[in-house]
Amino acid sequence: MSPALPLESIAFIGGGNMASAIIGGLLRQGLAPQQVHVVEPLAEQRERLLAQWPIRVLAAPDASLAAAPLAVWAVKPQTFAQAAAQAGPHLRAALHLSVAAGIRSDSIAHWLGSQRVVRAMPNTPALIGQGMTALFARPAVTASERQQVEAVIRTTGESLWLEQEKQLDAVTALSGSGPAYVFYFIEAMTQAGVDMGLPEAQALRLAKATFSGASALAQDASEPPQVLRERVTSKGGTTYAALMAMEHAGLKGHFVAAIRAAEARAAELGDEFGKAG
Repeated sequence: MSPALPLESIAFIGGGNMASAIIGGLLRQGLAPQQVHVVEPLAEQRERLLAQWPIRVLAAPDASLAAAPLAVWAVKPQTFAQAAAQAGPHLRAALHLSVAAGIRSDSIAHWLGSQRVVRAMPNTPALIGQGMTALFARPAVTASERQQVEAVIRTTGESLWLEQEKQLDAVTALSGSGPAYVFYFIEAMTQAGVDMGLPEAQALRLAKATFSGASALAQDASEPPQVLRERVTSKGGTTYAALMAMEHAGLKGHFVAAIRAAEARAAELGDEFGKAG
């Protein structure tokens, strides 16, 4: 096993897309399949997991989970409390890593009877190893446990630590939901290309390549996005005409408002499904 992954075993409660992204990353980094335990109640999802990897997949939690030093909670916010009640008793000694949107660490700690809780907000590019994950740890989590979490998340892409848990709502809105915004703009650019007479396949290829190329340029550049934008915007030119149309339509303000709506919904999820009662 890779020294970057100091795990005897790891338990996943929930086997959906984000769990699959982490599992795939761990296995690529050298974790043995038999060290991965997944609790997934849906038969179709269990079959999909087993078709991908020779890991251990359970329909319900059992005592075998007790050996796992790390538990990853990859369940839907509305089912977290129930999942914790079922699996939590088998994971008393584990460090807990939650990727459930909105559910606050106070609720998780209450449900699991443990203060050793880390919350994570990943995004779907983790599926191809290009994710961005923000992390928040409760005070009881040690420095070495933080490193353990980082080693796991690093298999899916980049990560950063937050000082305040409330900031995770903003991260959820910005990068957690962000890939959908990119896909939305790719759709719009493709539609514009079709409207202007391009075949749909060509318009889509142009739109996707433009986003990936511009993103790579922004990632590598030392200048802020504003400077990069200004460099390709000649006053009176075609790019200027497009940007002025966006400004007159108030697109930036509407876009910011949309992201703030996602932030508000993330907070609501914590209120709605995270009551520690």
